[in-house]
Amino acid sequence: MSKPLPPRRDTPLLRIDIVSVVPQTFGSVLDSSIISRARKANLVEINIHNLHDYGLGRYKQVDDTPYGGGAGMVLRPEPIFECVERLQSERQYDEVIFLTPDGEQLTQPVANRLSMATNLLLLCGHYKGVDERVRQGLVTREISIGDYVLTGGELPALVLTDAVVRLLPGAMGDSESALGDSFQTGFLDAPQYTKPAEFRGMRVPEVLQSGDHANIAAWRESMSLERTRQRRPDMLEE
Repeated sequence: MSKPLPPRRDTPLLRIDIVSVVPQTFGSVLDSSIISRARKANLVEINIHNLHDYGLGRYKQVDDTPYGGGAGMVLRPEPIFECVERLQSERQYDEVIFLTPDGEQLTQPVANRLSMATNLLLLCGHYKGVDERVRQGLVTREISIGDYVLTGGELPALVLTDAVVRLLPGAMGDSESALGDSFQTGFLDAPQYTKPAEFRGMRVPEVLQSGDHANIAAWRESMSLERTRQRRPDMLEE
């Protein structure tokens, strides 16, 4: 049974504009799960902008070969500047974010801060990225989802969008759910169980069935610390 939608707001808490050369990438994710619920409740407004609409010439060119030679294509500055500056003429953005492997790492604290914004603009690179003058003249923040290279910034933009939207008040229904996620407390989350109490010889820990909330909280804290120690000792060092 699906959860009821929160009351629809008159104005969204957050607007996200995403600029991409492959806008068809976004449909299924933005129309599913928590993001879809948040959009229907007008908690967030998400708009996808096709960079080809601002392309050059008859064939709406948006990329070209790199100066100095080398493989791959680079997104030209003219279409990006025209698109972003048109959007900026309509509203003030808290951040213009370029999704790139060499940006700062997306962490829970970064997502927490971005969830308090009013307007975000996400720029997706493609192939070899964007002309450096875009980064110098338009971008206010650069974010990476990991030390690896993808075909474009579309998947990172979806990851960032999901991480931010689920934090908006009312998006998840249970406000405590997001607050108890891994990384919110600086540790990984404790193991989670649901029914049945026993499955293929594996039992739910008795403490979770005891109804003793103090003991349950202590157990979860202990397991959270132990899981972090085993899997992410670097978090304890930090």
